[in-house]
Amino acid sequence: MEKKLVQLEISDLAFDGKSVGHLEGKVVFCDRGLPGETVLAEITRSKSRYNQAIVHEITEKCEVRIPPVCSHFDRCGGCIWQDLSYQEQLHYKQKQVVDCLERLGDLPSVRVADAIGAPEQFHYRNKMEFSFHVTSGGGFNLGLHRRGRFDDIFDLDRCYLQSELSNEIVAWVRRFVNAEGIPVYDVKRHTGFMRFLVIRQGKHTGQTMVNIVTNYGAFPGQEKLVAGLTGTFPAITTIVHNQNSRKSNIATGEIETVLYGPGYIEETINARRFRIRANSFFQTNSLQAEKLYKTALEHLEADPGDKLLDLYCGTGTIAILFSSYVSEVVGVELVADAVAMAKENALINNVDNVQFIQASVQDFLKSPYLTENPFDIVVVDPPRAGLHPKALRRTLRLSPKKLLYISCNPATFARDAKEIIAAGYDLPAVVPVDMFPHTKHIELVALFHPV
Repeated sequence: MEKKLVQLEISDLAFDGKSVGHLEGKVVFCDRGLPGETVLAEITRSKSRYNQAIVHEITEKCEVRIPPVCSHFDRCGGCIWQDLSYQEQLHYKQKQVVDCLERLGDLPSVRVADAIGAPEQFHYRNKMEFSFHVTSGGGFNLGLHRRGRFDDIFDLDRCYLQSELSNEIVAWVRRFVNAEGIPVYDVKRHTGFMRFLVIRQGKHTGQTMVNIVTNYGAFPGQEKLVAGLTGTFPAITTIVHNQNSRKSNIATGEIETVLYGPGYIEETINARRFRIRANSFFQTNSLQAEKLYKTALEHLEADPGDKLLDLYCGTGTIAILFSSYVSEVVGVELVADAVAMAKENALINNVDNVQFIQASVQDFLKSPYLTENPFDIVVVDPPRAGLHPKALRRTLRLSPKKLLYISCNPATFARDAKEIIAAGYDLPAVVPVDMFPHTKHIELVALFHPV
């Protein structure tokens, strides 16, 4: 049956990266198209308030459309805005923060600054995860997720987000697994061995980690793998093997074995040195992370006598970077390995006015410790889900004179900001910082003051 196509004029880009058109008074979210373009699209889902559509043809292109540099652009789920000029990307990312504050936070009066652009729009990532995938013909792919599909991986030729070295390592590992006949993990049957290849690189130090995540078991040809990788790529400073038997398809391990080198790499951020292990969280754009934290410090204007509480502190990046500007820092983090790394990083940087506590944020915030130890500043950098409601309420009970919120999700930030302002705080401005050029993601820095 012939598909029914409708003509749409694209007027905007939505928070999730989709393009926006209108049909008979209803919003239509499309998988492609840029503002100012006309498209022919197929309506694939109809809801009471909106429709979803697949674009079959762009009949009129806009002036800000540019040719994507990546050959995988049409199928990859990563750089969905690579065909949009970078200045326009920044414009729409700033607009998305405005829209979230207005529509989700009911905060139309908050000023949103222009988004701070990244100095490098390509090859900026210090970490990339590549997935193994069994193909229908009995072979396998090693690459990235196909756009809109969690269960389909295409063979990667070249990715422009990480370095050329990374692309060469991916190709080498693919050849090695094929030549050695190592079985690839099947996500449906939960059989096979090879699951993920994760590459981490210190952009300032040049150190490189290869992390291979597999199902449980000894690594076939382990010595041959290490000799081949290190002999071919002298920049590799460590190789680790993580074993993961869980059905959830995530690139972390339950058992880790260091096959070569120290088991970690190091990176510098704003003159501080940080040790990063295979499963550590670390900002994936080192150059732009420096801008993010400098922006946060400039807005914070901390006094030397201030005591600072860093919630969701991870491996201690914020706590250590901010320690020079205050008298004392306490970091709180649930993950035990992250706390151990935070303590290690404090020692590496000779920071002695920071302590780290392993606890869930919401539990820590109701502990007697806070009654005896008041804080002037609270810094939160939560995951994409934002602050847990209990954590938010208990943070506000501390009545800090400054509450610094660093967010990777404008939608959950807007939700939390509404509650913080309702509790008696003012939010003069929000500063978006683009950590991920060509993607839909935007981070932001916001400083709340008591009214």
